[in-house]
Parts: sequence; structure tokens; C-alpha cells
Amino acid sequence: MSSTENPLATVPATANLAANKPQGGVQSLEIGLAILDILIDANAPMMLKEIGQAAQMHPAKTHRYLVSLIRKGYAQQLEDGRYGLGERVNALGHTGLNHSNLLEHLTTVANEIKNTLNCAVQIAKWFSEGPIIIQSVEPDSPISIITRIGSRMPLTTSATGQLFASYQPEAVIQPLVMAEWQDSAANSMSGSAESINATELAEHWQQFTELQAEIRAQGYATVTGDMLMGVNAITIPVLLPQALNANSPTDTANLLEYAITVIGTSEQLPMQEQNRAADKILAIAQRYQIA
Repeated sequence: MSSTENPLATVPATANLAANKPQGGVQSLEIGLAILDILIDANAPMMLKEIGQAAQMHPAKTHRYLVSLIRKGYAQQLEDGRYGLGERVNALGHTGLNHSNLLEHLTTVANEIKNTLNCAVQIAKWFSEGPIIIQSVEPDSPISIITRIGSRMPLTTSATGQLFASYQPEAVIQPLVMAEWQDSAANSMSGSAESINATELAEHWQQFTELQAEIRAQGYATVTGDMLMGVNAITIPVLLPQALNANSPTDTANLLEYAITVIGTSEQLPMQEQNRAADKILAIAQRYQIA
């Protein structure tokens, strides 16, 4: 943000904010945004006293505005007492690159991955019901294994779903995963009314949380023939906020919005070569600064 866009760069004190604001404006909102500008310009956590000095405002009054910014997700207080930017600011940053431009950008990346590995590549986005395929590119191969655009990917058996499940809050993921297991059990019993009992669900969930931790540790998800026999897949995260290296996602925000999945036959994407393939995919993504 340039100095001309920052209210504090042109207005030396909060008293002058009221004197110079346009008719019909909301002074408290302008002051709150001015404090948010201070955090943005600092680009690093700040102590309350530092923010108050920059805003030329008493720390107690500054704190009240920070509380409101925290409630709305635009700021956060760290364990050491300092204040930094919240998840909503990250989301606003991403909206500068609108969905159309972002999809075009990700498709360019997908095409380079396709050309490098000669595999199908698909782009997925997280929605409330789970990850949905929004774009796909196919290799120059007589075998077509791409998933149809608009398909919802399962959280438990697809690399795409497992990756998203590893970077979303447990409160969001657990009900969806449990429903998948129940549906799978019902289908396997030809429509029987029976379902997985609570003990079995608890055991399954424990195993799934171990898988989530493994995926977060390595930074990508892989499956080998879980959805289609002889078809393997690798999924990497896209536009993941700073919590990428966290041990577990927070319960307050969706941490992963997009992912790229590479799909190939056991010959194109052999299981013993998946780590090497993942390194190539991540290198391409990092060159485009999306992972």
C-alpha cells in the first residue's frame, strides 16, 4: 500500500481524521482501517505500544480497535503479546488476483507439469461440500484418465481429497469423512441399513489423523490405485497461507483453497518414483510462486 493510500500518511493525528473526513463517513471505521494499515505497512508483528505510537493514539484506545479487528479476522494476537495480520488479510490479498486470472495462471502451471511428466493434471478448489475439479489438462497419450470438471473428489480415497482434508479444520473435515465411510459401508452391503459402529469409526479416524500428519510433514499427498486400479496420483497444495508448516490446521479458517493433482498410470507415475516426481512438481510450482 502506498503512502497516499494510508490515512496515517496524510493525517498526523486521529483528531484530524475527524476534521478531514468526507461528509457521511464513519470516523471509527477510518481509524480502525488506519490501524490495519499500520500492521500492513510494518509487515511484521508489533507491540501495542508501537501501534499506538504510530497511530498517535493512547494504547488503551488502540487496543479497543485491535480487539474489533481480531474479532473480524483482520488481525491476531500472538502468544508473545504482539499483534499481526489475520487470515482475512491473506484472503483479501488473494482476491487481487481474481478467479479467472488465477485459474489461467494455474492452468499454465498445470500445462508445464503435464509436459514435464507426460501425465494428466487437474486443478481442484475447496468448497463447503469438499474439493471440486475446476480445470484439467490431458497429456499426449491415447489413455485418458482425467476426472471430469465439476466432480467432487472423495476425502478418504483420492490424493486431492486427502490433501485438502489435511489442511482444513477438524470440525469441518471429520463429519464429511465419517459420512464417506458410512456411505461406503452401506454401498458395500448392497444398500443394507447397517453401518460402521462407533468403535470402528474411532479406529478409522485415528488412522486417518496419522495420515493427515504424514501428508502435512511431507507437503503433498499420494495414492496408488485407491480410486482406479493401476492409476496413481500426487497432489500438491496451492496458495497455502503461512500455516503450511504448522503441525495441524487451525479451527478458525480454511487454510487450503486450491490444489494441483497429477494423475498417471503405474507406468507413467510408478509408485517407486513418486517422491522424485513430487519434487519435480513442487519445483515447477515454486518457480511460479504458487506452493
